[in-house]
Amino acid sequence: MLHHSLMSLATVNAICETLPSAEVSDPWGGGHDAWKIGGKMFASMGTVTQGVAVKCSSIEDALHLEDMFGWPKAPYFHRSWVLIPWDIDEDELKHRIETSYALVRNSLTKKLRATLAPYSPS
Repeated sequence: MLHHSLMSLATVNAICETLPSAEVSDPWGGGHDAWKIGGKMFASMGTVTQGVAVKCSSIEDALHLEDMFGWPKAPYFHRSWVLIPWDIDEDELKHRIETSYALVRNSLTKKLRATLAPYSPS
C-alpha cells in the first residue's frame, strides 16, 4: 500500500544518496542542494522554491506532467525540467528522481559512464 507523506529536503536527499555515483553540491551557495551524476545535474532544490526540480525526457513530457498534475516549469531551468511540489507521494517522488537520474546518466559519454558505479533501475 502506498503511503502519502510530505516531501522534504531530507526525503529527497535520502533518495538521491542511494543512486550510484550521485554527488551533492551547493553550486550557487546559500543552501541550494544540487544532485549530479558525472558532473551533470539531475535534481535541485533551492532555499525558497517549494519543491525539487527534475529533468524530463522532453519538453512534451514536462508539459504533460504540468497538465496532468499541475507541476510548473522549474524556474531557471530548461523547459524540459519540472518542479515537483513538496506535497507528493514518496513513491512517485522516488520514481521521478530516478527517471531524471537515468536520463542524465544515459546522456553522459560512454567513456564517462564506464567510470561510474553500476546502476540497475529498480
